[in-house]
Amino acid sequence: MTADRKTAYVAGVRALRRALGAIGLLRLLDRWAARSRAGLWLRSLLSIYDLEDLLRHDVPWWTFAASDRVETFLAARPEARVVEWGSGASTAWLSRRAGSVTSVEHDASWAEIVRPVLPANASVRVVAPVPATGAAGQALSGKPGFEGLDFAEYVAALDDLDGPFDLVVVDGRAREACFTRAVVRLAPGGMLVFDNVDRERYRAAIAASPVPVDVEWTRGLTPALPYPTRTALVRRRD
Repeated sequence: MTADRKTAYVAGVRALRRALGAIGLLRLLDRWAARSRAGLWLRSLLSIYDLEDLLRHDVPWWTFAASDRVETFLAARPEARVVEWGSGASTAWLSRRAGSVTSVEHDASWAEIVRPVLPANASVRVVAPVPATGAAGQALSGKPGFEGLDFAEYVAALDDLDGPFDLVVVDGRAREACFTRAVVRLAPGGMLVFDNVDRERYRAAIAASPVPVDVEWTRGLTPALPYPTRTALVRRRD
């Protein structure tokens, strides 16, 4: 989806939500969402790119199957140490289920929106990209709009945190480099969530893992998205 189409789609969804709210149907959708996964998914479509509205659903922006697996995983590790690249609804969701959450974010303005909704056990650290120079050791993003930016410091932010980590979430920029950096920092029995692995470059990064891994590929409905996506759950084989 192009940037213009995405903007138009989000604007249309928000207009629809206002209209449904005005005639009372939004309340009915909220009730359905509270008791049904199908209702939750349908209601979440009206929350796309609206953090405040998405938070009411208490779901991360991964496949429902992946969030179910992670919730079960964290229930057995209530003091889990979590680090993620890419803050948002998942940061709040994780903070309710883990001992501590540190999110690395490239967008300072977005971080200022996320921070006020987080409890004391969660934090957002901003590490902005810098212009790429072509030198060795840079971490580039394949996402359109981020060409010519180096995310090496953003990826390396993990090195400033004490590990190992029970759970790592790769859901921001330069995900291939983030995955390679993080998979070796997993605690025994730990898990890594790699989102949007529909993209070939992300699957290639997992295939080239520096340590042996086992992967569970989840595919299906995802909150706020009108089409199915895939989220991978990665564990070190050792």
